[in-house]
Amino acid sequence: MTTQATPSNEPVGRLLGWLGLRAKNGVHEEEQASSGARGSRSLVREARQQLVGAIGAFLIDHDLDISAANLLIAHSAFSGINPRLARQIAARSMTSEGVTQQWLDELMENDPTLADRADLDRMVARLETNLETFQSSTKAARNATSEYGSKLEEHVSDLEQVQKTGELVSHLADIAKVMLERTRHAEEEMRKSEDEAKALRKSLARAKRDAEVDYLTGLPNRRAFEALLERHYEEARAACEPLSVAFCDIDEFKKVNDIHGHEAGDRVIKLIADTLAKISNDHCHVARHGGEEFVMLFRGLPPSEAAARLDEAREGLAERRLINRKTDQPFGKITFSGGVADVFGFGDARAALKAADEALYRAKENGRNRIELATPLD
Repeated sequence: MTTQATPSNEPVGRLLGWLGLRAKNGVHEEEQASSGARGSRSLVREARQQLVGAIGAFLIDHDLDISAANLLIAHSAFSGINPRLARQIAARSMTSEGVTQQWLDELMENDPTLADRADLDRMVARLETNLETFQSSTKAARNATSEYGSKLEEHVSDLEQVQKTGELVSHLADIAKVMLERTRHAEEEMRKSEDEAKALRKSLARAKRDAEVDYLTGLPNRRAFEALLERHYEEARAACEPLSVAFCDIDEFKKVNDIHGHEAGDRVIKLIADTLAKISNDHCHVARHGGEEFVMLFRGLPPSEAAARLDEAREGLAERRLINRKTDQPFGKITFSGGVADVFGFGDARAALKAADEALYRAKENGRNRIELATPLD
């Protein structure tokens, strides 16, 4: 297997040490816990300082406005959320045009994935709250109308049974009948509104699910994976379980599109998705991160074992000889490269994701069709 050697400390031991739970010679357990907590806070603080410094330097060096849109782009690029964006910025910085406000505006306009996830979540939350309030209000109004209608119906019956009520009471009874019909109609309309609210909530839930699924591969998309990563990060940390993250990228994918066309390229993306999905389970999750990139999360596996499992899938794919069935023209060897990182070896989950991406491109530089391990922070 073409993985690099792991650091001398075992990943589980390093995780326990980072959390302050591993025994050390001559050190009291309380001192260990205190030292581990300080180490954890130090890693997180260092990661935050690096992120703030990178964002600030980017805006100042390129003479960019400190706007919400620019901060969103910078955060996405330098926090590890969007490695592709980071590479686009790095490549643009090397050109004579450089990174300009106009170029960033065009980038934001042409890439819908840069939409602020927090704003989207807040919008959905507000919509759900409004729906819930509307549903509760219509239900309460319908119940009140129904109760009023029942009482009104009782009085109408009483009025009709009174002897010698006179013309005035008869007129009041007629008015009460009209009101009764109107309240019954209002009650029915409210019931319909309540049913429509329920249907709208179901549609909203379905839309949220669709927004987290990649249309081409059927895998979770980047947005869904980020939520998954946050949940497993907290759970694995509480349970002192290993957690590894991997980035994968199809080798020389542009050649596939140039030679065989984008439709064939889509079939290759689907093939890689199916290959990675075969090794996924309840503790191993795969998602399409964008374009020809995939990301994986291995719960309960240290980086060396996660890399071994990923490398096995890579070898199986590399041995196949694929043909474009539309043209009978051979694709040749289709391979992918990958980078694997220990999530708890870095300041936070996003820093680990960024480290896995850097290990991936080290694999590209070292010849492609291989898996590399990221080196954890000290």
